[in-house]
Amino acid sequence: QVQLVESGGGLVQAGGSLRLSCAASGRTFSSYVMAWFRQAPGKEREFVATISRRGGGTYYADSVKGRSTISRDNAKNTVYLQMNSLKPEDTAVYYCAAREGEVLVTNTYQYNSWGQGTQVTVSS
Repeated sequence: QVQLVESGGGLVQAGGSLRLSCAASGRTFSSYVMAWFRQAPGKEREFVATISRRGGGTYYADSVKGRSTISRDNAKNTVYLQMNSLKPEDTAVYYCAAREGEVLVTNTYQYNSWGQGTQVTVSS
C-alpha cells in the first residue's frame, strides 16, 4: 500500500477556487490509479474524480464535471484536484485514494489506500 497525505483545503467563498494536493510515499506511485472522494456531514463518501496511472485518462462525477480538474505529477508523487466555481454544496472532507491496476473505478471499496482527508468549506 501507499501512504497518502492531503493538503490544500480551507474556507473559501462561493465562486472561489481551491487546489488540493495529495502526496504519496513510495517509489511506485505511477503504478496506482488515483482518485478523489468527498464526504459531507451525515452523508456517505462519494466519488469526485479519478485519473489513470500516467494521467492520460480522467473521469469525473457529474456534480463537479466542468468545474474541477484532476491531474498528477508522477515525478513528484503527487495528485491534484483543482476546483473552480465552488458551491456551498461542495463543502466536505476531501479524501485522496489509490488503487493498483489500470481501470478507472468510482467505488470506495475498490480503493485500498486512503489519506486522512482535508476539509473544504464553501461559504455562501
